[in-house]
Amino acid sequence: MIFLFWYELQVLLKDENAFLNCTWIDPLRSQASHLMAKRVMVAYALWAVGGPLGLHHLYLGRDSHALLWMLTLGGFGFGWAREFFRIPAYVGEANRETEGVNMRSRTNIPPPVSPVRFAGQVCVGIYFGTVALIGLYSLHFFYLIVLPLSVGAGVHLVSSVGQQTSNLHKTLTACLVTSPIFYGSTLSPLPISLAASVTAAQHRRFKPSKSPGSKQELGPRLYRLGLAWLAFSAPLGYCIFHNTTATLYYLSDCVAALLDIFWFLPWLRGTLEYFLLIPYRILCALTGGGYTEEAWRKVLDILLKEYTEREKDALQVLSLNTEASIEEITRSYRELAKTWHPDHNPSEEAEKMFITIHEAYEVLLQHHKPNRFK
Repeated sequence: MIFLFWYELQVLLKDENAFLNCTWIDPLRSQASHLMAKRVMVAYALWAVGGPLGLHHLYLGRDSHALLWMLTLGGFGFGWAREFFRIPAYVGEANRETEGVNMRSRTNIPPPVSPVRFAGQVCVGIYFGTVALIGLYSLHFFYLIVLPLSVGAGVHLVSSVGQQTSNLHKTLTACLVTSPIFYGSTLSPLPISLAASVTAAQHRRFKPSKSPGSKQELGPRLYRLGLAWLAFSAPLGYCIFHNTTATLYYLSDCVAALLDIFWFLPWLRGTLEYFLLIPYRILCALTGGGYTEEAWRKVLDILLKEYTEREKDALQVLSLNTEASIEEITRSYRELAKTWHPDHNPSEEAEKMFITIHEAYEVLLQHHKPNRFK
């Protein structure tokens, strides 16, 4: 996912260069560019409606800025609020680029240092690293490769906002060199992001001018933005789904245990069950009931069928895979219990193993209990 994100980011930045640096020499083209001039009121309207999603930047041709806003929800809210005062400058910059009037010299002189951009590089680098810690922690060589590349991608994205950019290879090299120093630390995104931000600031430059008249259609731009967004959010979405599965299973287990206390009073048990499931019934009612309610039931069943980490350990104890049925679980339990029973194998190790096998069997039985809430 990270490599896909880099690729889409580089293509996106390249296309943005072509869009920003187009020039118009022919008078007819100049007239056409005047008719296509960006308007301040339109930019403000898009900022108000979809500012945290970068709609106004998409309108102004600032695709890297739009991607940054999509991934951070408007620069964590602060950047979106700050742009209330920056939008006229953005519109003027976009119109000057469209008309071929370059107000900034694209020479070897680097752009001025911006404390706001540097702070954004550090924060977004830490943010990307944190997302990697949440969603990609299980990958091999995480602290040596995955984490520094994730932090470097975030820093370089901020470096490429507007008319500026930096040296991607040197930024990533700084991340890869710094990462082993803080290997295994959950705070490692901070020093890695600082090192990458300093390197990006040292190698900042204006984006080079591209061929005149070049322009990217909206469709391909949206397509690349969508791929980059999916590459970023897919690992995080998987992690959220996994945690939601574990949480739902835990809640259902707690409700079932509470109801089991009143097994001797069926009427009281039914009353408690009714009130405990009121939030679920309200959700079904709000979504229309009928087919929608059945769909929610199926989603809940799918989530509750997922094995938790404890249940996966129990499967390993009984030497079973995740596809094992309740009959296979019972058969394996009986065979192992017979082998490790203290009467047949009188030793302290056998007794501990017998207890472990019995606990694993109870855990898997709880998982395969029929749904109580139909």
